[in-house]
Amino acid sequence: MAKLARVRSILAKIESSYGTDPTPTGSADAVQISQLEISPAESEVLSRDLVRSYLGNSPQLIANTRVVVNFTVEYSGSGTAGTAPKYDPILRACGMNPTTVADTSVTYAPRSTSFESCTIHYDTDGLRHIVTGCRGTYTISLNANQIPVFNFSLTGQYNAPTDTASPSLTFSNQADPEIFNDTNTTSFTLFSATTLALQSAEIDIGNEVVYRELVNSTKEVLITDRSATANFVIEAPTLSTKDFFALAVAGTSGNLSIVHGATAGNIITLTAPTSGLSLGNPTYSEDQGLVMLNLPTTMVPSSSGNDEISLAFT
Repeated sequence: MAKLARVRSILAKIESSYGTDPTPTGSADAVQISQLEISPAESEVLSRDLVRSYLGNSPQLIANTRVVVNFTVEYSGSGTAGTAPKYDPILRACGMNPTTVADTSVTYAPRSTSFESCTIHYDTDGLRHIVTGCRGTYTISLNANQIPVFNFSLTGQYNAPTDTASPSLTFSNQADPEIFNDTNTTSFTLFSATTLALQSAEIDIGNEVVYRELVNSTKEVLITDRSATANFVIEAPTLSTKDFFALAVAGTSGNLSIVHGATAGNIITLTAPTSGLSLGNPTYSEDQGLVMLNLPTTMVPSSSGNDEISLAFT
């Protein structure tokens, strides 16, 4: 029977034991997503390269079969202060560690040990892929007058798909997103400047994600490093407002704060510490006849570690 391409879903749940399916359900673990792409059996294809007395391809062998799932989640809160958003398992599988203050906030910061993992159930009109042991990385895209989003890329263990009835979905703890604009984005601070006109910000947590399948070892997806970056495009300010050229030449570090949302339960505050941004080479661009300044930065943790980025949901 033909499968409908629009009838698809993602369920996500944290694993208590790595690689063991915790059996997410459509009523408790459905995540609203978009732009879904899946590589359901990604492998290394190894040619045997045989020497023969005739032309043609050699037989091939397959190694390191895993699954890669990419999708977008809207940049919004749960709708209730102190309650994690429904995509919490995905953030945690990308190396983010939550701290919850009841009825107030859930704040995520990176971790460097004891990485969690999640299971993804991907359903496409009754064809189910169960992807265990998922870990991954993400970017955040904040573009003026657009819907802000997380872009997730998860790698997990391959399990043979099955013909299984599509789950009945209940979506909860995902508030409607708000356009990234001057009305909804209530504060933007970069290198202590608070009046800069921001066109876009692209945050990349920069996790190094590897799949390992060795003899006498567990098949596992590992996060082995993190190199977070943040790139900004602003209207070129006067030098008296902020001289980014002088900051770049001097190697001066700075801070970051972006507060998006104004309603409790749907406010996200993205921050980097006081000296958390290291400025790269500024360049110019043009937008609608106006001069723009492109500011690439590296996000550097403080001496305490694991604080180069913070996402506070309030």
